[in-house]
Amino acid sequence: MSTPLISRLPPLPAVRDLLNLYRLQAVKQLSQNFLLDPKLTSKLVSAAGNISEGYVCEVGPGAGSLTRTILSRNVKKLVVVEKDTRFHPPLEMLAEASDNRMSIIWGDVLSHNLRNTFPQESSRDWKDVTPNIHIIGNLPFNIATPLIIKWLCAISERSDAWAHGRVPLTLTFQKEVAERMVAPIGTPERCRLSVMVQHLCHVQHKFTIPGRAFVPKPNVDVGVVHFTPLIVPKIKAPFSLVEKVARTTFSFRQKYCRRGLEMLFPTSMRAEQVQTLLRLADVDGTLRPFELSIEEFDRLCQSYSVILEKFPSLARYNSRSTEGIEDILFADQL
Repeated sequence: MSTPLISRLPPLPAVRDLLNLYRLQAVKQLSQNFLLDPKLTSKLVSAAGNISEGYVCEVGPGAGSLTRTILSRNVKKLVVVEKDTRFHPPLEMLAEASDNRMSIIWGDVLSHNLRNTFPQESSRDWKDVTPNIHIIGNLPFNIATPLIIKWLCAISERSDAWAHGRVPLTLTFQKEVAERMVAPIGTPERCRLSVMVQHLCHVQHKFTIPGRAFVPKPNVDVGVVHFTPLIVPKIKAPFSLVEKVARTTFSFRQKYCRRGLEMLFPTSMRAEQVQTLLRLADVDGTLRPFELSIEEFDRLCQSYSVILEKFPSLARYNSRSTEGIEDILFADQL
């Protein structure tokens, strides 16, 4: 078996010098924080595993400090998605120096579908090993959580990038958010996000980057999190239903879980149906939400689905709307 040809970048100006040259400063409204230390960018890319000869999508490359590290790992193709066109000069410089291995998509990753970013020949069957495709990014804080929720939904549907198989992700979040994602049962950090992530992925908080390592320095430390989609989700229900049950349950996180679960139902049927829900799911209603296991959430979702078969209009019920109006509307339908 022949050794793959290693393509190296030619000598380039330091990223810090390019920031000064083009007068590029982080925009607070975009939650931009640059990671310029090559040792830390190397550690972040290493957290993604072996990406040699692989296909990589980097989200939010900025001036390209992480991008350079990715290219140095002998990737076959790198696609970067950047919203801020101020970074056109340093990114175009990298693309020209990459020997046609790098391309740039200018746009908002929240509205971008990554399916066509990767070639079909790189795909793997969902039950097979993970494909040599990787999503990596030092995410702006303001889009990190909405983006991972969007991608978790895509993972559940095997759409977007996950039409190519169980594509892993290595992303940055505020340390507090990273800790919530990996939080075990019974811990204070356990929340809706813990359930949504852990039922779909094997998730690891790889390491923490101190805030002082970024430019400008944020008020928080940053966690690097690695996600590998599971072959079989732990909760056998549609993403929207799981999200609704988890969100409603954690809406009263310090009270008994039955208090939150009651909010799945209009006042007129609340007491009876929450009792039915807990009985069908075989869940103790006096447990706090953060004490519930993924298996118990699975049973709650299955039982809620059974109730929805009897009362289909409940699927549209939202207790966060004006409750009196909702109850009147649903009383006419039930």
